[in-house]
Amino acid sequence: MAAGEGTRMRPLTERWPKPVLPIDGRPVIATLLRELAAAGCALVVVVTGHLAEQVEELVGDGSAFGLEIRTVRQPGVLGSGDAVQRALAVGIEPPCLVVAADTVFTAGDVGVFAEAFARSGAAGAMSGRRDPPAEFPHRAALKIVDGLVVKPIDDDPTNPVGSAPLWALGPELRPFLDALTGPPFELGVAFENAIAAGLPIAGLEIGRTRDLTYPIDLVRENFPYLGS
Repeated sequence: MAAGEGTRMRPLTERWPKPVLPIDGRPVIATLLRELAAAGCALVVVVTGHLAEQVEELVGDGSAFGLEIRTVRQPGVLGSGDAVQRALAVGIEPPCLVVAADTVFTAGDVGVFAEAFARSGAAGAMSGRRDPPAEFPHRAALKIVDGLVVKPIDDDPTNPVGSAPLWALGPELRPFLDALTGPPFELGVAFENAIAAGLPIAGLEIGRTRDLTYPIDLVRENFPYLGS
């Protein structure tokens, strides 16, 4: 998902979309695509929107990353569920991963998450992280009990596990995506409705993630690289 406007990163994102901005001197989306390739993914659909041309030029056809990449544009701020539906419409088939294109994960975590989901037998999976911790409303807490998600949006202020922007969808979740109302059409609502209907959703903790949320983060996340 690479369509967001990055409003909290303005004025930088008035000129550049968040996925092309660097962490450790490399575009965030480039790092993510290499992680997806290392995890065994072959086909990736990149959903673009804000300043779409820059993202599309960078990712190309995917050959530079060992992937087949297709792009599809989201015409407005229609939500994460709509972004997933657009990717499904151009060739993605569940089971699949869904991931935000503005986050750098601990190396190898995307592959570990995918393998754990495949072993779980669950209808889908959500990832949680302790670093950075939950911070409402931008990072909702994720309640996991015995390996399953109980509350995708937990209101317990003592819960240190925050949701991470990495999900897995099995074919059983497709009807819940189709039933979303909006706009916005949100992926989290589809997961909530699936859990309410009794479908098992695996809750999998991953390691530290890094994101560019505010302009100062561009300096903070690249300072070690610039000083090396």
